[in-house]
Amino acid sequence: MRFLKIIIIILLLIPKISFADYQLERNKITKNLRCLICQGQSVYDSDSDFANSMKILVDKKLEEGLSENQIYDFFKEKYGEWILYDPTLNKNTYILWLLPILIFLLGGAIILKKLKFKINP
Repeated sequence: MRFLKIIIIILLLIPKISFADYQLERNKITKNLRCLICQGQSVYDSDSDFANSMKILVDKKLEEGLSENQIYDFFKEKYGEWILYDPTLNKNTYILWLLPILIFLLGGAIILKKLKFKINP
């Protein structure tokens, strides 16, 4: 009898676990997609009609068995690389990835130059 109760509890928990995993996957994907209407918000945070339709589309793609990267590729193909908050490193996004590093190095060089002039007048 006790064994039967344990099996029933496990069977009741399995759908909840898979639904929770599905929700985590959906949330992760929609947080990385940019809402084209709001532009400052992710699809996850936005409540626009466009964002809601994208959430439904992500649900549909997950139900079809597509992976996270396949869903991103689908949206990149349809809307371009800009739709992703975390774009991949390729020839079109080199500046996007390298510009902050260049600005940091340039700013550091300017600060060091100013400090040298103050130390050695």
